[in-house]
Amino acid sequence: MKRWVMVVVLGGLPWWAQAQVLESAWVSWVMDGDTVMLVPEGGSEPYRLRIQGIDAPESCQSGGERARDALMALVQRRPVRIERHGQDTYGRHLGRMLLDDKDVGAEMVRGGWAWAYSYRSGRGPYAALQREAQKEKRGVFAAREAAMSPAVFRQFHGSCHDHPETQAPVQRVPHTGQAGSR
Repeated sequence: MKRWVMVVVLGGLPWWAQAQVLESAWVSWVMDGDTVMLVPEGGSEPYRLRIQGIDAPESCQSGGERARDALMALVQRRPVRIERHGQDTYGRHLGRMLLDDKDVGAEMVRGGWAWAYSYRSGRGPYAALQREAQKEKRGVFAAREAAMSPAVFRQFHGSCHDHPETQAPVQRVPHTGQAGSR
């Protein structure tokens, strides 16, 4: 019996088309609408993950707190699986996050709480979900005036992290005593 072996070259494929190893982790903290703090299974060092393929409003931008709250409601203190795809210039890990079998990035865009990221090579995997959220006026797209994308907001105002006085204050979470994001 003959056996055929198929070799797939992944180097030229975008991140969403490449098969990756899934890591198990627990979401200990939601920093904003597209960044979380994860505690890997097995007790390794916690790390920040920027959900790849989406861009949520800045925390000081209109809709930023609601986007963070939407992500908190979805994943805070829940086990997730992660496909890591490297790091960004801020040292955050980049990757896809799965809750059960749901793609968290897709859920944030579907709900209108994040924009689909566009790449130089073309539209990302969530472009159709963004068009649907805009058409249905979900999340940040529900406002009467057109929502400003985070990329445009940063061009005009910079990052919220450049101006700590504009960030939401950190409060203690009553039942744990730990710092919270609200």
